[in-house]
Amino acid sequence: GDSRWVPPQVLAWGLRGLRGSVRAPSLEVQCGGQTLRTPTIADLATNPNFPINAFLLTLHLPAEEEYVPPIRLRVLDTRDFGYRPEVGQACVRGLGRYCCQPHGEGQPPSPRTPLPGSVSPSSPLCSLQVLPRITTKKGAADKAVEEEEDEDEDEDDWWSKFYAAMGDKAKSRRGKNRDRLKIYSCELEAVPEFEGLQDFCQTFPLYQPGGHPAAGEDPVPVGEFKGLFHIYPLPEDPGVPPPPRRFQQLPPSQPQKCLVRVYVVRAFDLPPRDRNGLCDPYIRVSLGTKTLGQRDQYVPNTLEPVFGRLFEVTGTIPLEKDLRVSLLDYDLLPPDQEIGTTTIDLENRLLSRFRAHCGLPTLYRTTGPGCWRDQLPPSRALEHFARVRGLPAPEFSAEGTAHLETRTLYNSTQPGLEQGKVQMWVDVFPASLGPPGPPVDITPRKPQRYELRCVVWNTRDVDLGDTNLAGQRMSDIYVTGWLDGLEEQRQRTDVHYRSLQGDGSFNWRFVFSFEYLAAEQLCVLPRKARGTPGPLSPSPPRQEHFWSLDETVLKVPPKLILQVWDNDKFSADDFLGVLELELTKLPQPAQRPQTCTPTPQGTPQSPWPWRGARVPPQLSLFRQKRAKGWWPCTVQEGGKRRLSGKLELTLELLTAKEAEERPAGKGREDPNMYPTLPAPMRPEWSFLWLQAPLRGLRHGIWRQHRCRISLGLALLLLLALLLAFVYAAPGYLAMKLVNPLESLHLAGGEQP
Repeated sequence: GDSRWVPPQVLAWGLRGLRGSVRAPSLEVQCGGQTLRTPTIADLATNPNFPINAFLLTLHLPAEEEYVPPIRLRVLDTRDFGYRPEVGQACVRGLGRYCCQPHGEGQPPSPRTPLPGSVSPSSPLCSLQVLPRITTKKGAADKAVEEEEDEDEDEDDWWSKFYAAMGDKAKSRRGKNRDRLKIYSCELEAVPEFEGLQDFCQTFPLYQPGGHPAAGEDPVPVGEFKGLFHIYPLPEDPGVPPPPRRFQQLPPSQPQKCLVRVYVVRAFDLPPRDRNGLCDPYIRVSLGTKTLGQRDQYVPNTLEPVFGRLFEVTGTIPLEKDLRVSLLDYDLLPPDQEIGTTTIDLENRLLSRFRAHCGLPTLYRTTGPGCWRDQLPPSRALEHFARVRGLPAPEFSAEGTAHLETRTLYNSTQPGLEQGKVQMWVDVFPASLGPPGPPVDITPRKPQRYELRCVVWNTRDVDLGDTNLAGQRMSDIYVTGWLDGLEEQRQRTDVHYRSLQGDGSFNWRFVFSFEYLAAEQLCVLPRKARGTPGPLSPSPPRQEHFWSLDETVLKVPPKLILQVWDNDKFSADDFLGVLELELTKLPQPAQRPQTCTPTPQGTPQSPWPWRGARVPPQLSLFRQKRAKGWWPCTVQEGGKRRLSGKLELTLELLTAKEAEERPAGKGREDPNMYPTLPAPMRPEWSFLWLQAPLRGLRHGIWRQHRCRISLGLALLLLLALLLAFVYAAPGYLAMKLVNPLESLHLAGGEQP
């Protein structure tokens, strides 16, 4: 076929990872019968880059790509007496991906192969198209806007950005999506538009010369060559000037000391390592000879740990370019098992034009969770980048975002098999540019301790569950209460005996202490010896295991549960109704028992159908702090909720400090303050039968049957009178007939 002259341009940046016995290596590039030899690297341990980096070959190659020969790379070491053994080799095939169209001065490069110093405007990490808007507390030119932003910053944290990017609106708590966070579902190197972060130079593995791996095994690299190739044809017209040479504006090739910040957010899909089907992962970060991470900082009993950890380590790049982030499973007796490891090439990130070493947020802030963390302000950072790469001055715009990558973990004992994923990002700051900005605070949200005080004053219209000896409906009422998930804090009032109308008086205080995450509106519940998934998983808890020594954290909405019961002496108590109040969505209480209905807890209703459903008013106890009124309790009957009583309550929420300043006892115990609860004023019939039987007869029989009893007594009196008459009538009649008094009188008159 036809052939053409092409001048392949070679970027020989350096050699990495060669064995310690290699002293002064050099590189040979062979292609199409031509050989290019680079200068020798004088001291590989001090600077593994070549002293000269850009080279040019002139080759006569076929026009058809399938006939283009490969490029062979040979690394030769310099030994005593002129001995130059070959210590590594590689073969680069498929040179078509390095072909590009020639371009003149001032012409943009071909879209097929962008210039290493150019910028892709669509790239989220693009460093020449991002100018964050300045937002700072200094300067009062726009005070109203600043105050609004400061208020948002107080409510938001970095986790709000994270959950907003995850699509979890309940946990994000963000009113405005101004500072975005981009979460990539893979490594940055795997994102197509980032070109593997090898746009400046690619990594070519070197293999042992003449080595033959065992059957079924891949050859093991003995080092790496960092470089790049560009191939384009020379113009056929000799009068046309050749295209400009590339690799003219290169960054410094000397090793530079850098500060590396490793942010590890969370991990998920980890394989189980313990007998309970879970693991206790912790982080270990290694760069060169430095290792960070402690065994005691593990997250117990989870497969989806949330770390929120920052590790800072210094290193010299490229001498220490491979950052290893490992997860290990904590065991009571070491050694710990390795879960998985991911390796990041920091040199590629530092050299890439996509600014993978430190993402740029949309806004430039000097305070808050989105505080600028780079070493240079945005405009200076972009101008410095353009100057180093020999590019024109940057054009600023307001597009851009911070990034978070998801990296896959692998284990050397099971190569090729995924061992879970970790979400993280890395910032690399060269020391030559000065100190970096403050680190981002990604510490996991810490719950705040609160105390809920619930005073049960009265009940009304409670279902009557018993029948007394007189046939009356009655209930011996008491109330129990607890917070959802904290059943061990269950409390109960005393008993209001013999309520004949469902009315009860208690004046009883419940006191519940709990920990609350305000940003997520969830209660944090530590659980001992319970295997559970991570806090971001919706899966239900697993079975408890007695050998687990750590607590597992659960998160549930703050919900107060109150139940009304009928006390029975010789049988199980009867359930009369339940009231569930979510403290963040508290129904508006009724001020009178007559207006207390179950509508707020049921389906919203409206007296005007054409206006649609009426949304019942709700309030957050965490904002209002106190609420008092009547709430309905209901029972489930036939698939529907039925009103079974009404509770008069006072709900008060206090922080731990406020609770310490204003102590209050449970029930009516000391200190009986805030408010002081007097003994309840209960009716006379509210007592035990055995304590006062006559009073029991009076209130149990007389009040209900006094008319019948009065009529019975009257009839009984008449009957007694009738019986007395019948009993006395015969004697009276006999006395009338015989008249003994008259005969005695006659007898007395005859005697002189």
